[in-house]
Amino acid sequence: MKKFLFFISLCVFLLSACGGANNPTDSNQISTLAPVPAEYTGKTNPLGSDAATEGATVFHNNCEVCHGVIGYGDGPAGQALDPQPKNLAELQAVASDDYLFWRINEGKPGTSMVAWKGVLTEEQIWQVVSFVRTLK
Repeated sequence: MKKFLFFISLCVFLLSACGGANNPTDSNQISTLAPVPAEYTGKTNPLGSDAATEGATVFHNNCEVCHGVIGYGDGPAGQALDPQPKNLAELQAVASDDYLFWRINEGKPGTSMVAWKGVLTEEQIWQVVSFVRTLK
């Protein structure tokens, strides 16, 4: 129970501390993706598709509150964010592995997407990328 309360407290803190910018041109629609920084360019997921099972657990514990159960950007906390979280089912169809890894690692300035680097291991981030690839 203490872990659950800690997790909820952490989520509330992150959401209040990292509120998104109010940008009328930024919507939940997938538009042109930013170029991947050189340090991430060309990275590919070293894990097999079987990593999606572990990735589902990591996603459920860390991402679902904003991105929703199946990644549509409709999680309960995500409804209060501006801009709202991306629809990961749409994003994964157009984004490369290096883009997804970069965004999960570093977050996205001007939005509520926080950096998970240092919170999740690289392996866990790749597991999430594997899971995101299963979203339709």
